Amino acid sequence: MTNTLSPRKLNRSQTPAAPQLLSRDSDTSLVEQIVRTIEARINDRLLRTGARMPSIRQFADTHGVSRFTVVEAYDRLVAKGCLESRRGSGFYVRERAPLIASDNSNGSSDKRPPLMDVVWLVRNMFRQLPTKKMPGSGMLPIDWLDADLIANALRSISRQNPAQLLSYGNPQGFLPLRQQLQLKMAELEIAATPEQFVTTTGVTQGLDLVARHFTQPGDVIFVDDPSWFLMFASFAALGAKLVGVPRLADGPDMAKLAELSALHKPKLYVMVSVLHNPTSTSLSAAKAFQILKLAEEHDFMIVEDDIYCDLHPGSAVQPATRIATLDQLNRVIYMGGFSKTLSPNLRSGFIATSHELAQHFADRKMLSTLTSAEIGERVIYKILSEGHYRKHVDRLRNKLDGVRDRTIRQMERIGMTVDISTPAGMFVWADAGCDTNVLTEKALAQDYLLAPGSLFSPKQLPSSRMRINVAAMSDPGIWRFLESECGK
Repeated sequence: MTNTLSPRKLNRSQTPAAPQLLSRDSDTSLVEQIVRTIEARINDRLLRTGARMPSIRQFADTHGVSRFTVVEAYDRLVAKGCLESRRGSGFYVRERAPLIASDNSNGSSDKRPPLMDVVWLVRNMFRQLPTKKMPGSGMLPIDWLDADLIANALRSISRQNPAQLLSYGNPQGFLPLRQQLQLKMAELEIAATPEQFVTTTGVTQGLDLVARHFTQPGDVIFVDDPSWFLMFASFAALGAKLVGVPRLADGPDMAKLAELSALHKPKLYVMVSVLHNPTSTSLSAAKAFQILKLAEEHDFMIVEDDIYCDLHPGSAVQPATRIATLDQLNRVIYMGGFSKTLSPNLRSGFIATSHELAQHFADRKMLSTLTSAEIGERVIYKILSEGHYRKHVDRLRNKLDGVRDRTIRQMERIGMTVDISTPAGMFVWADAGCDTNVLTEKALAQDYLLAPGSLFSPKQLPSSRMRINVAAMSDPGIWRFLESECGK
C-alpha cells in the first residue's frame, strides 16, 4: 500500500508534508519514513519556518496510518529540533540554528596540533576512526568484543520489573554485582565482603575519588614511569605533584623507589602489578613484598590498578603477584573494571578497600555523581553470574596470543626494537628509533593514531618509545607507514 504524503486540505499557513510515497513494503518503518521525508522538506526549505503541520488525526486519515504512528513521528521531529509543539494549537516547523561547519570533515583537531599532550591523545582517541587504524589506542577492536553478549543481557534486564530501572541505585553499587565481585576477588586470594566494594564509572573515577580523599594541593603521588597517561592530567588538576618511579621488567626500580620515598614522603603510589600499561610486564613476588614494606615504613597507600586482570591467563600458567593478595586491603586499595574486556561504553569499574574507606569513597561518589548507572551494573552482573564472561575472556586471550608474536616479529623486521615483551597482554612497548612525537604527527596525517612514549611519562620529554596495541595492527597501511619511517 502506498500513499502520497500530502494532506487533503490545508490552511494557508500549512504546506504538504511531502510529495513522496509511504510504503508498507519498505524495510524502513512508517515512522522513520515520515520523519525522513518531513526533515528533508524542512532542510530543502519546502516547509517554511512557522508553518503549521497537519493535525495528528488529519495526517493519519489522509495517509492511512495510525495516529500512534504520527504521534511518534512528530515526537521524534520535535526531539530533532525540526518541529515544535504548541499546547492547544498543534505542531509547527521550528526555526533551526545554522550548523557551524567544522574545519575538518572528520571532526578531528588540527593535523599538526600546537601541543601534543595527554588531552590531545584522548581527544583523538574519540575521533571516528576504525579501531584498526588506532594502534596507539588502549581498546580492543570492536569486532573482537561480543555485542550479542551485552545485547542479550540488556534484553533480559528489560523483561524484569521495569520499576527497578527508574530509581536511583545504591551509591555503593548494585548489591548482587558487589556479591559477584566478592567471588571474583576470592579467586585472586583477596578476601573482601560486599561492603568493601564501591562501583565506579570506570577506573578513572575510582582514581579521582581516591586522590581527592588522600591528597591536598602540593602532596606527592608516585606513579610508574612509564605508566597510564590519563591520570597525570587528572592528578595535576587536583594540585598534586607527580613523581615518576622508573619501571623495570619485573616492577619498579626498588633502589630508586626507596630513595624517592625517603625524599618525598608520598601520600599514594599508583601502580599496575599485572600486565602493566604500557609494557604488559608483571610484578615479581619479591618486589611486591619490598614495595609493601616501603609503604609501611614511609606511611603511604598503594593503589593497585588491575584493569587488565582478566587478560592474564592466571598464576597457574604465568607468575602474577598482586600486592592486595599479600596485604588483604589494609594498605592497598585495589581497582578493577570491565571496560577493556566487555565494552568501553559500559564504563563499569570498582574499588575494593577497607570497610571504613569504602564508606568514605561511597559518600564522596554520592556527593559528586549520586550513583553510578545501575543499568550497566546489572548488565555486568548478568554476564558474570551466568558464566558467559569466563568463556568470553578466554577467547580474547586466545586471539591476543594469536597475533602477539607475529606482530613483534614484523616490528623487528621493519627496524623497530622490542626489548621488553611478555607472553600476555595487549601492549608492546617498542623503540621506533626516532622521536615518536614527530612520528605520531606524520601518522595522524594519514589517519593513523599512534601513542608516543612522551605521554606515558610524568616528565613528558621526547622519546623514541611508543605503545603498540597488538590487536590493532591488522591494517597493511600502518605497516607500510612504519616501514617507510622506521625501516633500516
